[in-house]
Amino acid sequence: MHNPVVNRRSFVLLGATVAMAAGAGMPTASAAAPTAAPAGAPMRVRIVDDKATSATRALFAYLMRQQGKGILFGHQHALSYGFTFTQQDGKASDTKAAVGDHPALFGWDTLILDGDERPGSRDATEAENIAALTRCLRQADACGGINTLSAHMPNFVTGENFYDTGGRVVSQILPGGAKHARFNAFLDRIAKAVQGARRPDGTLIPVIFRPFHENNGGWFWWGAGHTTSAEYIEVFRYTVEYLRDTKGVRNLLYSYSPNSSFGGDPTGYLKTYPGDGYVDVLGYDAYDNSAGSDAWLESLVKDLAMVVRLAEEKGKVPAYTEFGESGEEGRNPQWFTRLLGAIKADPLARRVTYMQTWANFGGSTRSYVPTPGHALHADFVRYARDPYTVFAGDLRGVYAARTTAVRNAPFMHLVTPTDRQRLTSTGSTVRVRVTHAEASRVTYSVNGGRSRRLRLDADGFYSGDWSIDPAWLDNRSVTLSVDARVNGKTLTDSALVLLGEVAPLPAGWIDDFEGYAGDDATLSEAYSHINANTTTLSADHKASGSYGLAYSYDLGSAGYTGIGKSVDADWTAFSSLVLWLRGDGSANGATLQVVSRGAYFEYGIPLSDTSGREVRAPFSEFRPAPWDTAHAGAVLDAAHLAEVTTFNLYLGHSSGAPTKGTVYVDDIRAE
Repeated sequence: MHNPVVNRRSFVLLGATVAMAAGAGMPTASAAAPTAAPAGAPMRVRIVDDKATSATRALFAYLMRQQGKGILFGHQHALSYGFTFTQQDGKASDTKAAVGDHPALFGWDTLILDGDERPGSRDATEAENIAALTRCLRQADACGGINTLSAHMPNFVTGENFYDTGGRVVSQILPGGAKHARFNAFLDRIAKAVQGARRPDGTLIPVIFRPFHENNGGWFWWGAGHTTSAEYIEVFRYTVEYLRDTKGVRNLLYSYSPNSSFGGDPTGYLKTYPGDGYVDVLGYDAYDNSAGSDAWLESLVKDLAMVVRLAEEKGKVPAYTEFGESGEEGRNPQWFTRLLGAIKADPLARRVTYMQTWANFGGSTRSYVPTPGHALHADFVRYARDPYTVFAGDLRGVYAARTTAVRNAPFMHLVTPTDRQRLTSTGSTVRVRVTHAEASRVTYSVNGGRSRRLRLDADGFYSGDWSIDPAWLDNRSVTLSVDARVNGKTLTDSALVLLGEVAPLPAGWIDDFEGYAGDDATLSEAYSHINANTTTLSADHKASGSYGLAYSYDLGSAGYTGIGKSVDADWTAFSSLVLWLRGDGSANGATLQVVSRGAYFEYGIPLSDTSGREVRAPFSEFRPAPWDTAHAGAVLDAAHLAEVTTFNLYLGHSSGAPTKGTVYVDDIRAE
C-alpha cells in the first residue's frame, strides 16, 4: 500500500544466452511458460527456485493455467482486521460477511514481525511475532486460500518506518554496506516465519512474496529518488538469493510490482526489473481516487494489458497486486462492476490472474472490502457473483498439478559497485555473484584494461579490491567490466561508475543540474517519476552553467505527471521558492509542491510563457493541496519550513490544451 496522498492529481529465459546487456546483468532471451507434457508426465515449469516444493510448483502452474478463466479476488489482512468481527479466530473475514465466502487470496505483511500489525504485537518477543505470521499463513491455507506476503520494511538506517526515506537505505543494506547485517537479520525472520508455515501433514505452505513494491514512486525508502535502478535490482536479487540459496526457503514465489501508471509503455515498468530469473509474478498496483472515471479505467486497462503481454513473453504470472477505491472524490455505486467490466472487455487485461485489495484498517474511506451497509456493498456482491470472479470456495486443484522444475541455467551479475554508483575514495570492493553453477575464473577490468582476478569469499561472492588512482577522482566516469568462466562459457556484466565528489549545492538549493556528469540516466535516477515523463539534460535551454532540465511530458488519460526530489532541509531562512522556467506555450500548468510534516503545499504556474524567465513563488502564497483535506487549514509557516522533506514539480492538463510537450527548468532553490 502506498502513501494515500502521494499519488494524487495536483491540477528471459535465465541463462539462455551467455552475453548480457552492459550494466544490466539481465538475460536477453525470454522465459518459457509451463510446457505441455505427454499424457501422464509431469508439467515442466520454470520458476525462480528450481528446488521449490511440489506444492509451490503446482501453485505456479495453477496460476499460469488460470489466465483467461477468471480473476481471483484477494484481500489484505482478511482474518486480522475488519468491521464485522472482533475475535480473530481464523474463520471470520469481512469478505465472508459481505458475500458469503472468503477471498481466494489472503494478504499479509512483514509488519507483523515488527509487531506493527495484528496479530503481531510490540509487546511480544521476536519469536512470538514470527509465530504470529506463521499462524496467519496456516489459517489462510486452512480457509482454502492462497497466501501472499508484502514487505513494508523499516528504515534500517534511521530506525523509523518505511515512509522515512532518509539515509540512502538500499546502498547501506547491500553487501558491504553498514546496515547489511541488520537487513540479513530481518530476512532471517521472514525465513523462519515462512519455513514454519506447514500443514498438519508437515508439508510447507506456498507463499507469494512481494518485496520492494511500488518502487517507481517516491513514498518508500526503496523508491525512486532514494535509490538507483541498479541498486534496486541488486537488493531485489540479493533478497531472493539470500532466502533461496542461503536460507534454503523452498516455498516462495517472488513478485515484482511497480505502481501506476505507465501509459501502456513497458520501458518504465522494466526500468528496475531484476531479471527473469528473480521474478515469478509480474504485478501492478493502482488505486482509484476518481470515482471510477473513464480516464482512470482507460489508463488502468492499458497498463494491465501491457503487464499481461510482458508476462506472456516471459512465462510469468500477471497480477493486479493492489487495487482499491478511495472514495475521496465521490462514490460511484457501480465501482466494482465497472472496474471488472473494463478489465473483462480487454482481451489482454482480462488475463490477469488475480486482483488483491488492501486491508480494512480504518474508516469508511478505507473500506476496501465494503461490508453490509456500505455504499458499495451491493455492487461488491454483484462483483462477487460474476462468473469471472473467483473466491475461496471456487478454487479447485490449486495444488494438484504434477510438475517438474526446469533447471535454472548459470547466471552472473555484478553486485558492487552498482551501475551509476559514485565512488569518492581510492578503494572499493568488486563483488560478483554466480548462481546455479561454480565459476572456474572470475575477473574484472576497468575501461578495457588489464584483467584482475576475483576470489570466492566467505559470503559467496567473487570479490577483490579495486584501487582507484586519486587523479581519477575528478568527476569522470569509467566502465567496470566483469567476466566469469562457467562450464566452458563466458558470462559478462558491467557498470558505469562515477568517480569523485560533486560540489555541494548552497543552502536552500534543490538542483542546478550540473552534478550529473552530463549523464541523463544519472539525472533520471535522482528523481521520482509519477506517470509518463522523461527528464534529460539540456545544453540549449538553461539559466546558467552547462545544463538545465528538459522535462518532457505525456499527460495521457491520467491528466497529470510529476517528478520529485528529497530535500530534508530547514528553509526557515528563506521566503520564496525560485526557479528558472521556460514554458511550452500551452494552456497547461505547473504545480510547485512542498511537502512538510505530512502536509502538501502547492503553488500554480502557467506554462504559456516561452521566453524563459525566473519565477518567484512566495511561501506565504502556497496553499494545501485541494485533496489534502487533513491539512486544509495548514499554512506553510516557519514550523513547516523547518522540516521540508520533498519538492515535487507536477504538470497538469487544461481543457483543450495538448497532452504532450516539453518545458525547461533550471536553478531550483529556496531564497
